[in-house]
Amino acid sequence: MEGLTRALSELGFETHLWFVGDPELPGHELRGLLHLHRWCQWISAFHPGGVYDGEQGKHRDYASSLPPHLWQHALREHLARGGNAVVLAEEWQTVDALLHLDALLRAVGARERVSLLWNANNTFGFERIPWSRLSGAATLTTVSRYMKHLMRDLGVGALAIPNGLAPDAFDAPDAEGVSELQRRFRDRTVLVKMARFDPDKRWLLAVETAAQLKCQGWRPLLVARGGNEAHGVEVLGAARAAGLRVGERRAARAGVRGLLEALDGLRDVDVVQLHSYVDPEARRTLFRSADAVLANSQHEPFGLVGLEAMAAGGLAVTGISGEDYAVPGQNAIVLQTADPREFIGLFGRLRANPGEEGAVRRAGQHTSRSYAWAEVLRRNLLPRLELAR
Repeated sequence: MEGLTRALSELGFETHLWFVGDPELPGHELRGLLHLHRWCQWISAFHPGGVYDGEQGKHRDYASSLPPHLWQHALREHLARGGNAVVLAEEWQTVDALLHLDALLRAVGARERVSLLWNANNTFGFERIPWSRLSGAATLTTVSRYMKHLMRDLGVGALAIPNGLAPDAFDAPDAEGVSELQRRFRDRTVLVKMARFDPDKRWLLAVETAAQLKCQGWRPLLVARGGNEAHGVEVLGAARAAGLRVGERRAARAGVRGLLEALDGLRDVDVVQLHSYVDPEARRTLFRSADAVLANSQHEPFGLVGLEAMAAGGLAVTGISGEDYAVPGQNAIVLQTADPREFIGLFGRLRANPGEEGAVRRAGQHTSRSYAWAEVLRRNLLPRLELAR
């Protein structure tokens, strides 16, 4: 949503984003034509642990208080001047707010002037959604053909409009940082995986792959950045049980320098878990310098990490669910099984042919350009908004 709203404002649209926000920051912040509105701050003051801390209370407050505010302070005067508006909402937590807004606009006779869209970026909370009511209130969208078919199985029709990348995703990785990491790990096989610690993300397969690489003399280093989910304990336990030496690090500062410090002294480590946030600049540098970025999942609605790896010039390894952008052997390694020998065979073939590996990386970068938010808006979203209006 951050990248989308910024791209819309840069194209000249007055754009507003309402989100559950930090109670210590301004309630309203203006960045050019982009208005950031931090909502539910009074609840966040009692639940400062992030957006999901006190989630139910925030959900209820968002649904009850935001639609009247939208009408009074954002829509009424604009529509009275003859304007039209589009409201985009995403994920199950916004459904009740969207239904409330639909009813309010109908009550004041303004519904025909406002296009309502709701997007499914994942399947979380699908069991909570009144699909019939939502379909009657809004145009439904989702992020891939895979998700479109999952929703069709629920009897729900949705338009597939892909996610996009913000402009900084295409910034060149830090050249000195890339050179230093490649020098430091020149005799290692560096694999990077960044995802929630969830079984769907195939963390156990990543561990098993590293273990088999070690048995075959590849000297792997799996750089793992997960979350606080309980599955992480199982993953690290499986790594130790497989004979992998596990280290844990936290960067003392942000950026590439902090990443380099966190990844120092890992000669006797096979799996290093990063406990600190890896900011975009450091992430691009890590993706570019690594031998492969394991972005494969059992269930992946879109696969943004794989696309980010491509944009940075990394070798993306994806699954075969929602990653519509991945073409096997052309711009990515695409895994279709849960057998680590599949990755080792496909990856080994590329490693033995550096020219072909370079071609895959370059093709990935070229593909990623088609998913810049400006391109997604021009080709996909704006034409659909015109139809909806």
